[in-house]
Amino acid sequence: MSINYQTLSFEYQPCREQSAQPGAEQAVHPVIVVGAGPVGLATAIDVAQQGVPVVLVDDDCSLSTGSRAICFSKRSLDIFDRLGCGQKMVDKGISWNVGKVFLKDELVYTFNLQPEAGHHRPAFINLQQYYVEGFLLERAQEMPNLEIRWKSKVVGVQQNGAPGSREAGVTLTVETPNGQYPLRGRYVVAADGSRSPMRRLMGLDSKGVTFKDRFLIADVKMEADFPTERWFWFDPPFHPNQSVLLHRQPDNVWRIDFQLGWDADPVLEKTPERVIPRVRALLGADAKFELEWVSVYTFSCLRMERFRHGNVLFAGDSAHGVSPFGARGANSGVQDAENLAWKLAMVLDGKASDALLDTYASEREFAADENIRNSTRSTDFITPKSPESRVFRDAVLKLSRHHPFARQLTNSGRLSVPAVLRDSPLNTADHDRFDGAMVPGASCVDAPVQVDGQAGWLLPQLGQQFTGVLFCGEQGIDLATRAALDALRAGPIPLQLVMVTRGDAQAASLPGLRVVHDAEGLASARYDAAHGTFYLIRPDQHVCARWRQVDTSAVEHALKRALCVEGTS
Repeated sequence: MSINYQTLSFEYQPCREQSAQPGAEQAVHPVIVVGAGPVGLATAIDVAQQGVPVVLVDDDCSLSTGSRAICFSKRSLDIFDRLGCGQKMVDKGISWNVGKVFLKDELVYTFNLQPEAGHHRPAFINLQQYYVEGFLLERAQEMPNLEIRWKSKVVGVQQNGAPGSREAGVTLTVETPNGQYPLRGRYVVAADGSRSPMRRLMGLDSKGVTFKDRFLIADVKMEADFPTERWFWFDPPFHPNQSVLLHRQPDNVWRIDFQLGWDADPVLEKTPERVIPRVRALLGADAKFELEWVSVYTFSCLRMERFRHGNVLFAGDSAHGVSPFGARGANSGVQDAENLAWKLAMVLDGKASDALLDTYASEREFAADENIRNSTRSTDFITPKSPESRVFRDAVLKLSRHHPFARQLTNSGRLSVPAVLRDSPLNTADHDRFDGAMVPGASCVDAPVQVDGQAGWLLPQLGQQFTGVLFCGEQGIDLATRAALDALRAGPIPLQLVMVTRGDAQAASLPGLRVVHDAEGLASARYDAAHGTFYLIRPDQHVCARWRQVDTSAVEHALKRALCVEGTS
């Protein structure tokens, strides 16, 4: 039976803090997450999966209305897989890899975001945000150490204790239908959206640029024979001098974005009398459709100066905002969540110093700047700011029909890819020669493997904790490598060990070593791995370090660096 996630409503339930006796010592929760949108839910699930109790508070009692974010990247799907709900999203979503760009009514060029085979997930799926939230919520409700409190609005924030000390924490004042109560936490994640009450309560702001243009979103329910592709028009005959984007969503719903210009009245443009003629001009006079949801938005690119303020860490739209074209908003927020969760768990478990959380801020501030830079370039191309800019844009589009070099300049919204954290202080630089994209700081890519004789994928073997990956050829592993693996498995911070082999690697006598077979050789190729190559992978499936031969001392040093433990340099 299909669930209508837009009509779900969740009851307010009094919490234990509200029934505590006056003067009783208040419990201190390890992690409190504010905001039950996609980023808040993903953060809470990820932290809980690491074994840390979490309280999630939200000022509402329902999921989002309207499709909102709809375009979720392969990296987000990999993260959702690790969180335990990726398959639901792929089953419901509309998968796509191909996009087309038009000038007026002529096709300029076609691109494929995933031209090679051997990937578990597509480049993107289109899925309404309320489905994403619904599937995440169902996963959250399965977790015994994750408590969700609806109709709980944060109206006060107070930080306690010296920053960085074990006594440091945060006290929130939470308003409910039964009145206010104090809620104490060691760390608070503010994932409460672009208008972030947490940001306002702390006297913080986001800075950036608001572009003078408006776009209309129309979610249209209809039967149509358009292919499952991303279509973008510059100056189409049905909407002259402007731009239009068309995407398919589940349930026969199509997203159409119409550029309106800065002078458009946002209230007037949302009325059916204005929307329906625009849609009919695109689809044809005889088209039958219904409007499901309509909104008008303005391009903005902005971010907070710092994402960490004491024991409060900002994530998602509360920390940064970008223009919608390029699918960088929700995807970057989900990547914030994966970056932060393991670091919180390691610090709370005493395996890492509090300084590790500073790297959440620095890494994700870098990623936000990259997203803002790409989003700004897309906006400037889509909405030229001068007659000269428009002449340049149209010339580039015309050249793109026949000249591949011009297609590199065409920008209908460069689509989201994960940032490569090359300069992260958690990386250990290569000392051996490697080629390819799997540099320290890159997120891991998938590849087909065989697991216990069954077809499977590499990424599910990684993540949730630090993982050492040994690539092994037909000859198996020698005694020195075997001894190094045993030492790492029994070290002060034990590693999960995975061996990727092209043959029978004689691993049965190595307890705790997971063996997968690289039957097609794609894993070895994508990681530029020869026999003996060893990768250290972070819990968020990012490469930490790599060597052509496993060395216990080097791996342990890299692991300490990745945890900001004293004694590394």
